[in-house]
Amino acid sequence: MAVRLLPRDSWVTIQSTHHDRVDRATSAHRARRQDARAHPVEDFLFTYYSHRPAQLRRWHPGVGVALEGAGRPWRFYVERHGASVVDVEEFLSARGDAVRFVRDLLRATLDRPAHLGCFGLHEWAMVYRLDQDEVRHADWPLRLGGAGTDEVVESHTVRCSHYDAYRFFTPSARPLNSVAPQRDTQVLMEQPGCLHAGMDVYKWAYKLTPAVPSELVMDCFDLARDVRLLDMQAAPYDLSELDVEPVRIETAEGKAEYVRRQRAFAARGQDLRRRLLAVCETVLHNG
Repeated sequence: MAVRLLPRDSWVTIQSTHHDRVDRATSAHRARRQDARAHPVEDFLFTYYSHRPAQLRRWHPGVGVALEGAGRPWRFYVERHGASVVDVEEFLSARGDAVRFVRDLLRATLDRPAHLGCFGLHEWAMVYRLDQDEVRHADWPLRLGGAGTDEVVESHTVRCSHYDAYRFFTPSARPLNSVAPQRDTQVLMEQPGCLHAGMDVYKWAYKLTPAVPSELVMDCFDLARDVRLLDMQAAPYDLSELDVEPVRIETAEGKAEYVRRQRAFAARGQDLRRRLLAVCETVLHNG
């Protein structure tokens, strides 16, 4: 594998730019954390996902780039001739199973068309037939109330193919799903139109740190943040106090808006999958 050398002045500047980008993206979350305030939309990227702002802030050039005068900054780096580079063999020895799983999942998802029109009903199925104090975001009322929310679920076809969304369905909602995704069928069922699959591209990117360039990780983060907003706009909660305008998927207009934005997210997700797949293949080819 050819290795590109970055002089110290160059990579220090790139690292500083990355720090600024992350600080801007995480400032509101960090401020809320100090004040013990929660935000059901924005905090998801730091509570459901395990990558913390400090970890996201660490800059990595990715495989095939050597940093002049960096020492050995983090695990999986090796110093050679005064420059630090990701040790692909060591990384693959420790994370090989993860790299191969992510490669297979990305390939499978890239090869499938986007299935649109689920209308975000997974969030509705997560509160189906629950009392207000039982729902996941109990501090926020349901826009249509309990009975109205249940009616939306019952009047639509629920087709959620993403296991990590489906596993949060209420017991009453699970039989209403037209498919039954499982962890061991994820590679077979993942499809690019799924909002949660789009957010999860961020998860696969940070799980392969430091092999993945931090710029790509942040691009995936940005997609996940944008998708999460639609995810909760289309959810049954009334988040007007947070200035989160609902996408009323119970109406024809809301459905049309949801599909339009879902299609755009699917295209962004596929581009990021291609870039991340290229990293996986580089690691596996050179490890």
